[in-house]
Amino acid sequence: MTDTVLLFSYGTLQLASVQQAQFGRLLEGRPDALPGYARSLVEITDPQVLASSGERFHPIVAPSGNPDDAVEGQVFEITPAELAAADAYEVDDYVRVEVALRSGAMAWVYVQA
Repeated sequence: MTDTVLLFSYGTLQLASVQQAQFGRLLEGRPDALPGYARSLVEITDPQVLASSGERFHPIVAPSGNPDDAVEGQVFEITPAELAAADAYEVDDYVRVEVALRSGAMAWVYVQA
């Protein structure tokens, strides 16, 4: 049996084009939310990321200090190799951290560095 990890996405990792480019497959996710965070946008200049997403501005999240805030998204079950592929996709504006989602599940998520 292959080990898997949970990855929470609130942005471009939900796009079919990005999933195909990074993982070679479409991911099946389920809705969840990241409490205590707020979403904004960051400008992307990396040509490979721009080509994959087709979007110049990507969502980014940071702790808001307000427990009532929450960022909606999808949680995906992926392999450690796929997590490494997601790491390679994310630009230096993001850092991967482990968080507790609204559902109680622990998942990796990319937040503002």
